[in-house]
Parts: sequence; structure tokens; C-alpha cells
Amino acid sequence: WLYTLFGAIAFAVFAWLFFTTDNGAEADTLRISRQLSDMDAKRFAAIKNLDDKTLWAMSRNPDIVAQGEKIFESICYTCHGANLQGGIGFRLSDNLWVHGTKPTEIYGVVMHGVPGTGMQSWATQLGPQKIALVVSFVLSKQDPNNMILIPRDQEPTLQHKAAQP
Repeated sequence: WLYTLFGAIAFAVFAWLFFTTDNGAEADTLRISRQLSDMDAKRFAAIKNLDDKTLWAMSRNPDIVAQGEKIFESICYTCHGANLQGGIGFRLSDNLWVHGTKPTEIYGVVMHGVPGTGMQSWATQLGPQKIALVVSFVLSKQDPNNMILIPRDQEPTLQHKAAQP
């Protein structure tokens, strides 16, 4: 009976160690969360016609936002700043928007550009999917209920530039 007792104790200790340490594996909740996020990313990648609801949903998916951030950091930061603070281009970190407050309007600006300004069309360089990723990244920093449309001459980045000698 002692072998059975010691065997049961040893088994309990090994089982406890195995199930309470991660053994190089991620926790179930983290693994499930990651799989759901991957499924969302694949579902969004297959979407051909983007609408406001879809772009807002994409902006709440961490994997999609991370992909959009990488694209933003490689291309868009030169004009809009690494932290979306503006520079040559408008600030994207506040709630003031010149060319529309709907996600599809922002998407359209990136896709087609704004004639007569420094914002060029990125359709041929990025394509629709990458533009959707970039827009999702920018939207991830926004509150959907607090985006305000303002006239171009009231954009703070332009006012700051005008005040410099």
C-alpha cells in the first residue's frame, strides 16, 4: 500500500507541475484569442467591398492594426509623423478631420488622394487590402463617436505651420 501512496503523491506532484507551468505553451485563453483574431483577419482579407462597419471592426482587431501600423511606419510616417502627430501632412492623432469622418471617406482619401494637395493616390503602390490595413490602424486611435469634420484652413497642423516664421 505504501507504493500506491507514494505513486499517487508522485503522480499528483508531476501532474501539478505539468498543468501549472506553461511548458512552452501559451495559456488556453490566449491561444483561443489568437485563433479568433487570426480568423477575423482572414475574414477581413477576403472582403471586397468595404463599408464603415467593417473598417471599424477591422480597427479593433489587434493583428490587423499591427499589420496596418507596419505599413504606416514604412510609408505614411514621413508626412504624418511616426505618432500620427502630423508634419507635412495633417495630424491623424486627434479627432479633427478635413476630408471626412467616415472610415470609407478616409479610405477614399488614401486610395484616390486629394488633388491640389500633397496627398497622392496610394492605389497603385499599396492596393485596396493594404490601404484598408492602414486605415484600420489610423482608426484604431479614434473614437467613432468623436470625429469632427472641420474646414481645411482650421486644421491645427496648417495653423501651426502658418504661425512659424
